[in-house]
Amino acid sequence: MHIAIQGEPGSFSHEAAGKLDIEATILPCSLSSDVFRALSQREVDAAVIPIENSLAGSVVEHYDLLLDYDVAIESESLLRIRHNFIVVPGVAIERIQRVYSHPVALAQCRKFLEQHLAIEAIPFYDTAGSAKQLMELRDRNAAAIASARAAEFYGGEILAADIEDNTENYTRFFLIRRSQDVPRNPDANKVSLAFTVDNRPGTLVAALEVFASQGTNLSKIESRPVHGKPWQYVFYVDYQLSTQTRADIALDLLRQHCSMVKELGRYRAAERPI
Repeated sequence: MHIAIQGEPGSFSHEAAGKLDIEATILPCSLSSDVFRALSQREVDAAVIPIENSLAGSVVEHYDLLLDYDVAIESESLLRIRHNFIVVPGVAIERIQRVYSHPVALAQCRKFLEQHLAIEAIPFYDTAGSAKQLMELRDRNAAAIASARAAEFYGGEILAADIEDNTENYTRFFLIRRSQDVPRNPDANKVSLAFTVDNRPGTLVAALEVFASQGTNLSKIESRPVHGKPWQYVFYVDYQLSTQTRADIALDLLRQHCSMVKELGRYRAAERPI
């Protein structure tokens, strides 16, 4: 299977894709929009995208792209995020003057960085990209914060492992395909969808009451602005379902209150990895 990801080889998206299909051929893309475009144009069979981190929150751009493209969520997975301090092999930490990584990764390793105040933290576009640059330049005064897979892929040495502040650090990933290629999953117990309501009193409340009326548990709600329409919003929700029939009824009822409803996927809720 050919799977597109955003980011360099060795990224957490790469790791998540590898857990889904260890023999998959990975297509790294610079931009998230390139991932969706490659999938839409049949350059790949599927894509793996991060949608939410347990500490940093949602990847809001990916919600917009899920709405814009004719794709659907086939499954979700959870990846435990482990950050590592990576150097050119043989370099001691006392020599390091600066460390590169994605801003979110730097923020999640604040305690480690506070213990090494002589090292300047410099934001970079990608965790794995920082390891790639480090090894390409063979910069013996610099380090990168990235995954163990990135260290292995680019030949870096891990001086300190699991340096993240909080061990409860997980990222939720979606495996997405073109809508017509995703069969209905009879074991699905979770639904993601998007909807908009008219800007009138009570419309959002009426929409949300649909879920309660069907005995479903609304586990997440996210709002995003409608491009070109100031102060109008798209609402993205995840909810748990007991039966497929109840999910169909909820959708039919929701359409009575909403100007737009798009089901993004029905899938099995991921279990937290050990």
